[in-house]
Amino acid sequence: MDLNTVLAQLETADEEETEKFLRQYIRENSHTFSFDPEEESLRSKLCQSVLSVLGRRVKPSCQKTCLETLRILSRDKRVLAPVATREGMLILGGMARLNAGEEGDDNQNISQEDTQSEEEERVVVVEALKCLCNVVYNSPAAQQVSVDVQLVHGLCATLRTARTWHHEVGLFTLRLLFLVSALRPDVRGVLRREWHAVRLLTEVLEHTLDVSWVGPYEAARPDPQALPMPAEDNERAMEALKALFNLTLSDTGGEEDDHHFRLIAAILRHSLMLKTETEEKTEEAHSHAINLLNNLPVSCLDVLIDVPVQGGLEIYGGKNMDAVQMLIDFMEKRMDKQGSNYKEGLTPVLSLLTEGSRHHREIRRYIKAQVLPPLKDVKIRPEIGTTTRNKLVRLMTHVDMGVKQTAAEFLFVLCKESVDNLLKYTGYGNAAGLLVARGLLAGGRGETQYSEDEDSDTEEYKSAKPFINPITGHVEEPMPNPIEEMTEEQKEYEAQKLVNMFDKLSRQNVIRPMGVRPDGTLAPLEETLCDPPEDSGSDSD
Repeated sequence: MDLNTVLAQLETADEEETEKFLRQYIRENSHTFSFDPEEESLRSKLCQSVLSVLGRRVKPSCQKTCLETLRILSRDKRVLAPVATREGMLILGGMARLNAGEEGDDNQNISQEDTQSEEEERVVVVEALKCLCNVVYNSPAAQQVSVDVQLVHGLCATLRTARTWHHEVGLFTLRLLFLVSALRPDVRGVLRREWHAVRLLTEVLEHTLDVSWVGPYEAARPDPQALPMPAEDNERAMEALKALFNLTLSDTGGEEDDHHFRLIAAILRHSLMLKTETEEKTEEAHSHAINLLNNLPVSCLDVLIDVPVQGGLEIYGGKNMDAVQMLIDFMEKRMDKQGSNYKEGLTPVLSLLTEGSRHHREIRRYIKAQVLPPLKDVKIRPEIGTTTRNKLVRLMTHVDMGVKQTAAEFLFVLCKESVDNLLKYTGYGNAAGLLVARGLLAGGRGETQYSEDEDSDTEEYKSAKPFINPITGHVEEPMPNPIEEMTEEQKEYEAQKLVNMFDKLSRQNVIRPMGVRPDGTLAPLEETLCDPPEDSGSDSD
């Protein structure tokens, strides 16, 4: 249908005719996501016309049709100027029952409880929320207006009714809150301090996941025979997790204390134990839970293993390692995914396991037993093979700096930040990047203090240790000596040739010879040669 025709007909059409024309437009464009730039001004006028209709008292069916039209139009960020106004956002906010701003009721005549059935109202609310999600996502101006009319106040008020809301109302309410908190970081502090959004979202999550408490921070173990979590509940839970992630991304000041963060950690532990209708959705839900766990104070992670009612493993001080095992399984799945984005998919779980291991001895001991078991076969290079250790060592030389640093730090912490222990499992070549960054090329330990329990080496490793190449980390097959049959003159000639090649590359700035300072950091070779030796403390001449 030609847009000029639609606009002309809307100017004189009554309510029924308006609905008829717009339904035809919806049928023709319901799957349109790329629009003709030449019709941009016409689509903008159509936005304004639809808003004018919504500003009048019209039937719920006409409201729904107008909102569906506006939802299609809102896919084009270039035509949203009429919607991204105070009047436009108040109309949509009122339709969504968010009670946005003080002018959002009488002027638009949108309550109409007397004429709308509960089902009709729900359909209108859902369509309005969908429109708001599109508009807020695509229009920075609309984002600012949503702040000005205190849209988040209405969203938080809606969260208080979470136990009774319909699935789609809850889903798009949470999604809109996620979008506002993601696109407007300045609003996060207001949401936490003034509207208590973290507490409200925690209650939504607790209700959605059907948490049953058996201790202060311990949820009842999910029934192994129970049906998988319904898809709709999982969708809402993921939107709540995403919104909570935004609000806890930085310390913007809120009412939360250690108790509340521990409560969130306990709920997240419960979510890691749940399965949904598909493995893909289960992994996605676990990914959001892991992202949020990374935002919580590391001191709260003991909630993951301290579940006295369920009990634990005596070898790990009675701590329960089920959640930690889920995290390890998740890490391995992400490492095995071909063509996946390691930075987004893998580094969050690696960071979480690293910090958990750094601050909680039982977590570190359990993970090390899984990831870095005592060495036996050292004839194969550490990066070759299919074990978890092999995969992590390969990541230490990944092209993405963030991935390689995170993987190296994880293994370093499992080795109690001991350079000698790390080199035993990885070889010097794979660990060089971490050691340079940490200033530990000369050996030593990191800054974190760990327990004094000793690492036990197998008899196989002890017998092979003298023959291990420290650079590659494995026992190499004997190689023929290339200079064995050379005369002294030939050896001297080849050595001089090599020196000249290095000198040429150095002068052309292709390479830069480096040395190691006494403190273990790298520096240009000439500087390290000039560094005075450390004072031995002797008074002798």
